[in-house]
Amino acid sequence: MYLNRLKRLKGTPDIKVITGIRRSGKSELMKAYISYIQQAEPDSNVMYVDLMDLDSEPLKEYHALYRYFMDQYQDGVNNYVLIDEVQLCDHFELAVNSLYNKGIFDIYITGSNAFMLSSDLATLFTGRFIEMHVYPFSFSEYLAYTDIGDADFAFDQYVLTGGMPGSYLYENERDRMDYIRGIFNTIITRDLKQKYRLPDDTSLIKTADFMLNNIGNLTSTNGISNVLKTERASANHVTIGNYIEYLCRAFLFYKVQRYDIKGKEILKTLEKYYQVDASFRYARLGRRNLDYGRQYENLVALELLRRGYSVYVGKLYQKEIDFVAMDAEKKIYIQVSDDISSEKTLEREKAPLFSIRDAYPKIILARTKHPRYDLDGIQVMDIARWLKG
Repeated sequence: MYLNRLKRLKGTPDIKVITGIRRSGKSELMKAYISYIQQAEPDSNVMYVDLMDLDSEPLKEYHALYRYFMDQYQDGVNNYVLIDEVQLCDHFELAVNSLYNKGIFDIYITGSNAFMLSSDLATLFTGRFIEMHVYPFSFSEYLAYTDIGDADFAFDQYVLTGGMPGSYLYENERDRMDYIRGIFNTIITRDLKQKYRLPDDTSLIKTADFMLNNIGNLTSTNGISNVLKTERASANHVTIGNYIEYLCRAFLFYKVQRYDIKGKEILKTLEKYYQVDASFRYARLGRRNLDYGRQYENLVALELLRRGYSVYVGKLYQKEIDFVAMDAEKKIYIQVSDDISSEKTLEREKAPLFSIRDAYPKIILARTKHPRYDLDGIQVMDIARWLKG
């Protein structure tokens, strides 16, 4: 999917920026794209620099990086510039913008998320850019990779194992979780602590753990601050707000704002946060207080983002709809539950959807293990089958 999008963007004048959480596969995507270019255009000039490679050490100065590509330029062929881990070059944006302004290069870059953030791109690049965001494996990608034939069995594994592809190389569960914890620790201590010059990362870690343990709950900075005080890791609500912003910028979490369905406006307070991958909650906190309903809700939130929707939590008077998903053409209302076998639970999930008076599709996603069916105009679907697409 990502490779096909890069193929469609090939030759466009924009700077192509590949973002995503550490170890989600950005570098592998770039290598696969290089192989495609070399096969499709054998005569093209493909210039690739991996700034993690010691051989590229001299290019970590932006004048040298700029001069390298200018010296490698070839007249009469397509010239591709591909830079991996671009943030390791101080003031890399000056080199990239200068190359862009020449109008003779097709430019692609990846970077460690905390140093090259979605919110920073418009400031960094004076020219046009297109961001391609890479997520951990979806459930359908997990099925394709593992080749597990039983989707129900695979789903139960995926809920805990998650979609970080590097973890699949470890057969032992403890080793897999150690790998995930290593990514978490790197983001906290090497990326965020260094970038924001934090004197101590204790409160940041406790904020992340609180958010992992409260996936899908309305979140307030005052609430987190009060919890931290009881754990002797004091931080005021302003600091907590900054920490949450840092964690989202590093793609550990995604913020989902509330949407007033009747007033058709986005509300500015009490957002919800969803983790980038189920494995982080499991690796950090184990199965303690594990709420499968919240885990399923998290999977749906990330899948909607993958599918290109703008995602909100719906508010209609005093009722809440788990998700309102919108794109340029349609709107979908979704309720998520782990089990709707009891009439009481089913009625609880149906009631908010019945309160909505428009004609857009309304869906209940639950662990039914059955084909979809219609319930008074509401589609009831098994979550694993919906995630398969």
